[in-house]
Amino acid sequence: MTTAIIILIIVLAIIFISGIKIVPQAQVYVVERLGTFKGALHTGPHYVIPIFDKVVKKVSIKEQVVDFKPQPVITKDNVTMQIDTVVFFTVTDAKLYTYGVERPLSAIENLSATTLRNIIGEMELDATLTSRDVINTKITAILDQATDRWGIKVNRVELKNILPPREIQDAMEKQMKAERERREKILQAEGEKKSQVLVAEGEKESKILRAEADKQAAILQAEAQKQAMILRADAVRQQKILEAEGEAESIRNVQQALADTIRQLNEANPSQNVIAIKSLEAFAKAADGKATKIIIPSEIQSLAGLATSVKELVTEDKTQE
Repeated sequence: MTTAIIILIIVLAIIFISGIKIVPQAQVYVVERLGTFKGALHTGPHYVIPIFDKVVKKVSIKEQVVDFKPQPVITKDNVTMQIDTVVFFTVTDAKLYTYGVERPLSAIENLSATTLRNIIGEMELDATLTSRDVINTKITAILDQATDRWGIKVNRVELKNILPPREIQDAMEKQMKAERERREKILQAEGEKKSQVLVAEGEKESKILRAEADKQAAILQAEAQKQAMILRADAVRQQKILEAEGEAESIRNVQQALADTIRQLNEANPSQNVIAIKSLEAFAKAADGKATKIIIPSEIQSLAGLATSVKELVTEDKTQE
């Protein structure tokens, strides 16, 4: 009896302990009681009634990433491509996730494939290859709305690879090569154009500089000629001034000599012939000056008559002797 009681106690203890559930972080346990949804256990310790209560699903509420295999899609211009998608989602309601749909991941995969076909079917090949962001936004919005009743929040959808047929890839490579060659030719042409422009500008600047140099040289030469003419004119003017001053000085000397002679004659009271001779002597003294011009006074213009008078005086003196 004692052994049976001990065994019973142990069994009851095991059953009691089995009802203790500790839910880890970022998980939710879905519990059913006799096949009916009882509740969801969140993080922390919980107790369920053994045998009656059962944890039917352990749901992770962390963000999950699912990489789906490539799906064949046809574009608006009838090009078949292989596109694989990556879906980022989070479970927001453990009950809906458990009871809303059978195999939720498979449902998301099929839904993303059909949605992708609908979106790509409205776009041409070139738009499909260059509009990844648009496709991602559209498919994310559609999947998020459709999975709300499954307790799933689709955060974003990314197109991982877009693989057109091999012949399309070859054509694209040829097109890309032709585009690169075209850009290369354009760049070469622009380089040659810039080079010619620079050469022309250099020649233009050189001609301008030469013209400026010739202009400056002509200006300097004209200035030099002008200065030379001014200097020559100044020299001529100075020469004329000196000649005029010499003439004036000569006139003043003659006038002074005549005035002295007249004064002396007035003091001596000489005859008219003596006055003429003295005037001639004064004129001779004036003529010895440096003046270039000699002005003959009116009193001695009859030089020939004066010379005759002198001769007669000399003859008379010899006769008297």
